[in-house]
Amino acid sequence: MKCKSKRTIATVSAVLAVMGATAVHAQDKYSLKSPSGIAFSDFKGYEDWSVVSSARTDEVLKVIVANPEMIKAYKAGIPGNGQPFPDGSKIVKLQWKPKKSTEAPFVVDVPDVFSQAFVIEKDSKKFPKSGGWGYALFNYDAASDRFAADPSPSDCGHVCHVAVKSKDHIFHPYQKR
Repeated sequence: MKCKSKRTIATVSAVLAVMGATAVHAQDKYSLKSPSGIAFSDFKGYEDWSVVSSARTDEVLKVIVANPEMIKAYKAGIPGNGQPFPDGSKIVKLQWKPKKSTEAPFVVDVPDVFSQAFVIEKDSKKFPKSGGWGYALFNYDAASDRFAADPSPSDCGHVCHVAVKSKDHIFHPYQKR
């Protein structure tokens, strides 16, 4: 009887140790911060934000979503009316590697492996040199099911988004529905 009790205690202890180790290794993506100081936690809930648009490059399928403040601004005519987006506006480009659908009866690319969340936030005081916008990239590794802040500072606002300065540095218009 003593032997059986010791085995039971050892088994329970082992199970609890494994569960504890798993909990320690579980990632809280919202604890990440980019080199530019943008916290992933500033975008909490982005998974449920409204779709603004979609885009495709040769390498990536993108779905662009925005927080309620930015959607409200889009619906008010910004940036087409010449007004800038208000501070607090946030947008996320969710990016997947594409693959050809094996189920559709026609040729269509569908998302395969999720790869990145490119985040943009408007804070005129915090980011005065880039039109008030801050940029960060959070890479996703499917094998480990973990996000990581891209180690290189994102200068996208200083480089590529300057091309759309007249649209308050935002490429994607709110698409008609």
